[in-house]
Amino acid sequence: MKQAQTGTARPLHRRRFLKGGMLAASMASAVPGLWRTSVFAADRERDRDGFGRDPQDNDQKITKGDIAILQFLAAAELLETDLWQQYAELAGTNAPESGYRSAIEVLDEDMPDYISDNTDDEFSHAAFLNAYLLSKGAQPVNLDQFRTLEGSKATGAQQIGRLTNLFKLTVDTSWWTRYRSDQNPDFGATFPQAIPSLAVGQHPGIPKTDAESGPPNAISDHIQAVANTAGFHFAFIEQGGTSLYPELAQRATNVEVLRVLLSIGPTESMHFQTWHDKAGNAPEVTDGALVFPDLSSAQFVTDELFEKSLIMPEPCTFLRKRFPPCSIVRPTATAGAAMRAAAALRADGLFIGQPDAFFDALRDLAADADRARRHDS
Repeated sequence: MKQAQTGTARPLHRRRFLKGGMLAASMASAVPGLWRTSVFAADRERDRDGFGRDPQDNDQKITKGDIAILQFLAAAELLETDLWQQYAELAGTNAPESGYRSAIEVLDEDMPDYISDNTDDEFSHAAFLNAYLLSKGAQPVNLDQFRTLEGSKATGAQQIGRLTNLFKLTVDTSWWTRYRSDQNPDFGATFPQAIPSLAVGQHPGIPKTDAESGPPNAISDHIQAVANTAGFHFAFIEQGGTSLYPELAQRATNVEVLRVLLSIGPTESMHFQTWHDKAGNAPEVTDGALVFPDLSSAQFVTDELFEKSLIMPEPCTFLRKRFPPCSIVRPTATAGAAMRAAAALRADGLFIGQPDAFFDALRDLAADADRARRHDS
């Protein structure tokens, strides 16, 4: 498959994610006013369906860049919705009892509630962003044509096409040490993996069948390793959103768009903090080459980079090295933020099995978002 890469965006590919499925080149020419200034003009009055603007902001324009940012975030939220839905079907509040659900509950007995709540939040983000795009006369994002991946066959899982693959995950666990460090990746710092074997190879985050999951309360080493993988994957996904929203917010021009990003972004941080804490409860287990160490011994007790109770962001360098350290979300440097996010999701293994057209479209959406520039009003 082609690698997602920076380059000249191809609008036709980007529009493959827009509402209505695959659009032919003739569609673009049939709608010559799609990106007309009037599309981005501030609303002059409240829409009949209830959408509207702050009366104090009636004259501010919404730019092409603002729309590109919102469309990329809508795509990201749809992808999150797909993966969280799969987790919720097998381990959420309404999931059937199984060995997998029991293993997830080893991390915390409230995990099914947390998983379902996180899933609901992502659905709300995707629905809101698409509705907001529509209210501005812009095209919402639709990924349904790429729902071709196979999901779990275990009881509770819907037998529908999926956007994301949770069977071959390669989970970057450097977020664990990054947030315990006094260094900032925006200044080039790199961080060791908390679970090195999880960051290499391909590991399932959900069971494929009932036989793999096993009966309730009969937790094999394998299914506990699958649940542990899911626990660290939850935090990986949400730390990405924690950074992505403030990164792209710096490129927004319209104040209301900025408000949208600053209002959704912190909920991603709330998710991350929850999963960060629960990942620390993953029990020691070995499943072939995948090794989850005892998180209550060795370096996880003696080294602050690994200590599991230190889940608050350590103060680090921010903006300028001459300033005192500050506890912040990181990274937040905006250059290439969308492309980095797309690349990180691909490296995670979420899109194994998707066609080149999917990666072309995701790359183009990301490139458009990264080209957005904040303009003085």
